Amino acid sequence: MAAARPLHTVRGMRRTALVTGASRGFGRALAERLAADGWNVVIDARGPATLESARAAIDTAGPGRVVALAGDVEDPVHVAALVSEAAGLGRFELVVNNAGALGPSPLPAVAALRDRDLERVLAANTIAPLRVIQAALPHLRAAHGTIVNVTSDAAVEAYEGWGGYGASKAALEQLSRVLAAEEARVRVYVVDPGDMRTQMHQDAFPGEDISDRPLPETRVPGLIRLIDSGLPSGRYHVEDVPEPEVLETVR
Repeated sequence: MAAARPLHTVRGMRRTALVTGASRGFGRALAERLAADGWNVVIDARGPATLESARAAIDTAGPGRVVALAGDVEDPVHVAALVSEAAGLGRFELVVNNAGALGPSPLPAVAALRDRDLERVLAANTIAPLRVIQAALPHLRAAHGTIVNVTSDAAVEAYEGWGGYGASKAALEQLSRVLAAEEARVRVYVVDPGDMRTQMHQDAFPGEDISDRPLPETRVPGLIRLIDSGLPSGRYHVEDVPEPEVLETVR
């Protein structure tokens, strides 16, 4: 069996990833793992203090550089700065669109969903990731890179109260499918990490005990396997990504 390609370098050049919404939860856990695997990592979030705390922790995880830029991915100037920073660090070949918004909490029924709330959720969960993708695409094409758009089962299942959030993720998924058909040099993964013990999940269920949900770091290994797998573009649940030795037997 051929040895797996190391995650951290390609022909001696350290690989670079951009992970949005990485001050806490799944984004932070993923950035820590990438740094531990030797990637350069650019992270962002809206809160400077929380982001700096995350950067300091991630920076100790591995040998790669970790750069944190506070800002909102709905801001084109901030997105341009993120992409410029990532491109300047080395082989820029991974974008993870993890930042997003839940919308009003408690989650409203569709009949009570205000148009301005839906507009905000679409702006955060659909339009902002598209802006990041468009800015990063020239670099990702050159590197035969990967785009990961984090989604949810709410995009494909009808759960009461999840109309706005689910619609925004369904739109992101369709953009991803079309992008994959158009961009042969880039892999486009739509990734469902499943339920997790995060602040967003808590906000979706105010007052409820969500301590039975898995911690975000338990979902990261499946995504790492997917990023390094070479599997075709498509929609994946992190728990369903095969182990490397299984992939080798299928190829």
